[in-house]
Amino acid sequence: MKIAVSNVHIWHPAEENQKEKPKLEFADPLFKRRLSQITRMTVQVLHDLVEEFPSAREYKQVFVSFRGEIEREFTINRGIIQDGEILPAGFSLSVFNAPIAAATLCLKLKSGYSVIYPSKENFRDALYAAASPVLCGSEKNVVLVYADEYVPDEYGALQPAQNKPFAFACVLGEGAGKDGTLVEIDGVETVLDFVSRVKGKKNE
Repeated sequence: MKIAVSNVHIWHPAEENQKEKPKLEFADPLFKRRLSQITRMTVQVLHDLVEEFPSAREYKQVFVSFRGEIEREFTINRGIIQDGEILPAGFSLSVFNAPIAAATLCLKLKSGYSVIYPSKENFRDALYAAASPVLCGSEKNVVLVYADEYVPDEYGALQPAQNKPFAFACVLGEGAGKDGTLVEIDGVETVLDFVSRVKGKKNE
């Protein structure tokens, strides 16, 4: 099964500083002040995509993440244990849709979004779900956004083996956008597998 993929934008921190965050120089300082690494990465890649391809502003977004706002969730859990309370502001920024919601607010996108949190880092099923509106014909194009942030050091042995923050955004659809190419999505197992297939097609 193949689908057209275009306008791929990637952000990841420098190898020597895995906790680095995008500066978001285009965003309001007060808006971005409290944003986490995952939310900043999401805003950055989606911003880069719609800047390059403005028509994508009209496409619905599908946001995929395995762990979401894990650092903020850790802070909340620690606060519950130590203080027995949850601060409303912190909680509102920790929910599943926080990264993509912040991105759509920052970029003034009004087409709507959905959020997928697959279990056991199952990117394949998340990709199928994201692509399904295009494959079944209910949408001509969708914007796929993936992001996961650095898992806090306090998790110790529970940290993933590859604890490297990463985010990307792309258009899935009828070859719309810049450098569109057909990509085989059957057999895709991981995020990097999908990105490698897309980049490999571009280099052919």
